[in-house]
Parts: sequence; structure tokens; C-alpha cells
Amino acid sequence: MSILIFDSGIGGLSILRELRLSLPQARLVYVADDAGFPYGDWEEGALTTRVLSLFDRLIPTHRPDLCVIACNTATTIAIDALRQCFPATPFVGTVPAIKPAAERTASGLFSILATPGTVNRTYTQDLIARFATECDVNLVGAPDLAMLAERYLRGAPVDDDILRAQIAPSFIERNGKRTDIIVLGCTHYPFLANRMRKLAPWPVDWLDPAEAIAHHARTVMAVKRLLSDTEPDLAFFTSGNPDPVIASLVRSFGLSPQMDDGFIPSA
Repeated sequence: MSILIFDSGIGGLSILRELRLSLPQARLVYVADDAGFPYGDWEEGALTTRVLSLFDRLIPTHRPDLCVIACNTATTIAIDALRQCFPATPFVGTVPAIKPAAERTASGLFSILATPGTVNRTYTQDLIARFATECDVNLVGAPDLAMLAERYLRGAPVDDDILRAQIAPSFIERNGKRTDIIVLGCTHYPFLANRMRKLAPWPVDWLDPAEAIAHHARTVMAVKRLLSDTEPDLAFFTSGNPDPVIASLVRSFGLSPQMDDGFIPSA
């Protein structure tokens, strides 16, 4: 049994970590489209074309039993097209955890901290309309937070003042109530959660969707025979040449980085 995890960068490692706990018998193949990072800068049609082109190669090469799109932007833009193009392969996407936030908030006021692209998507607005009509939802598009998380994971310094400025709009006081939950709407953000917690003006629940995504993946896989796979867990990068810091990082997650540039879509 194998699971392919796809992200624009290395933020999806937060999902991989939970998948390994939830489905320990699965072989994991991680694919980072680092040559296309960040996805927030892409026009929707061009990004859909790129993702489909990548999966045209990934599906026949790895024959995954399940694909997890560990990226909010790629999910909201391309997952419907992926399901249409590859109907035999199940896909699990990543969307902001709006329903759990609406169920858990005590103040009725919570924020969605995500990339500008994710907060502006109709998909996100539809989730709010379906699950959070009784709540006061504050949408915060952080333009640089995913990039800061990538820097942090690479061991580069991240200035507290810059990080504080990115998260500050998430904290709202309105009609005697305060934000009590912040939904992490990008898989990169959990890696900065401890830093953000220390910089927060008051305590909040930082809602990481990784555990729920892993649980959903296990539910999808329940219809299959969960046979153990002894093949090694691998990581591929569309740049074909991850730097030594990233190679070391993915090894720390139990992945063997592959130096292979065969996943860049044709022009």
C-alpha cells in the first residue's frame, strides 16, 4: 500500500508526520513542487495545468493507492480536475478546518490564517457559508508566512517582529469578545506554531488540520486491504536538486531524497 503526498514545498511534511502515525503500514512517497513554489503567485488556470501535468507522470510512475494533496491552494484550485482526470485514484485534499473551528469556538469569533489565495477562494467562502454562519469569521491572508516557514525549516533566522506582523491581524477584539481559535490554513504554518504561540497577544487554540486529514485518509483506505509495504519512503523534488539542508530535513522525516528532475512538466 502506498500513499503519494504532494505539496508545493516542504510544508506537507506536517501531513506526512500524521499519516505515518495513522497508517504505519503504508509506504509514503513525498513530492514537492519546489520548482513551482510558491503556488500563491500562480494564475488558477496555469496552476491547474501544471499540477495535472505533474500527475500525468506521478500516477503511472508510483501507482499510489491514495494521493493526499497537502496544500490548501492546490486543493481548492485543482483537486476537482485531478479527480476527473484520474478517476481510479482516490484523492484527499487539504482545506481550512472551518467546521471544527465553528464547533469548538467559545467566543464565536475565530480567524482563518492562510495565504491570500486561499482566503480569496470561493471554496473557502463556501465552507464558511456551510459550517460557520453563526460565527464571526475573520479572514487573514498572510502574504509571507509560508515563505517564512520554509526559511525556518531550512534553519534560517526568522525575525520576531516580521512574524508578529504576519499574525497580528488574526487577533480581534469585537463586542467584548476575543478571537479564541486560529485556523492554520496552510500546511507550512504548523512548523511555526510554537513561535507564533509565544508572540501571540493572548492564548488561542491554533487549529492544525493534519490529524483530521490523516484520519480521513485512513477512512478512505479502509475499503482497501491494508497490506504492509516494505519499500523505502522517498522524497522527490521538481527542481531535481534539493539543497543539502532540505535533503537533511526530509531524511529526519524518514524519507530518502531522490535527485531526479523528471517531474517538471513540459512547456
